[in-house]
Amino acid sequence: MKRMILTGILALAAGASGLLAQGQQKQGGGQPPLVPNTKSRGESDAVIAMAQAANSGNPDNTIKAAEDLITKYADTFFKETALLMEAQAYQQKGDPDKAQIIGERVLEVNPKSFQATLMLGDLLSSRTRENDLDREEKFAKATKYLNDTIDNMKTAPKPNPQITDQQWEAGKKQIAAQVHNDFGLMALTRKKYDDAVTEFKTAVDLDPQQAYQVRLASAYQNAGKNDEALAIVDKLLADPSLHPAIKNAAMQVKNAATAAKK
Repeated sequence: MKRMILTGILALAAGASGLLAQGQQKQGGGQPPLVPNTKSRGESDAVIAMAQAANSGNPDNTIKAAEDLITKYADTFFKETALLMEAQAYQQKGDPDKAQIIGERVLEVNPKSFQATLMLGDLLSSRTRENDLDREEKFAKATKYLNDTIDNMKTAPKPNPQITDQQWEAGKKQIAAQVHNDFGLMALTRKKYDDAVTEFKTAVDLDPQQAYQVRLASAYQNAGKNDEALAIVDKLLADPSLHPAIKNAAMQVKNAATAAKK
């Protein structure tokens, strides 16, 4: 029900494609030029290998290639990128604990990495449950990470020159939407339903993806605003291409709202 964190959309995928393009260029002697900001043929080849692994779609390959690069070339210019790729790969593997560990390593390299703070805030807000004994401690960390994301985005340059200004502005809106979605998840867990409505509505206004809409409907229903909830889920359920997970969630909200109105 949730898009992959925007590290891939905004920086990593574009960066990998660019590195591959550089690696495919040939000089007179048949060797590709060194990737900019690398210091040796070995480091350049390791960066290209990481880009190829990221484009392969196999997260294990990405993890190995990223670790190979930062192990052999500890001072590489691409350390932050490698760790971000590795963290995203662990997310793809369904290993959020490892993704969180790697995400924290990113912040050791660059404390202002909005990709890392967004990932960490999302992981903590989405995985923390109502009865967790350390719930508020986790939510405090998530809140700091998410607020840092907003602050870092105010001055962040485009993470890759291949991204157009229009794409960058759209990407920043999607990031802001993800932040508000995560604040909404925490409000839902705390049973602060009016706050959840506010956060999810902001997320939908910025990025009207279906996952945010069904969460907004759930928040409305829990807040006792069943007509508003039904209006959203009925529109979603009219879409024949609706993702099965979102369809299931929408049906649950519909059933609850319908029962509450009887």
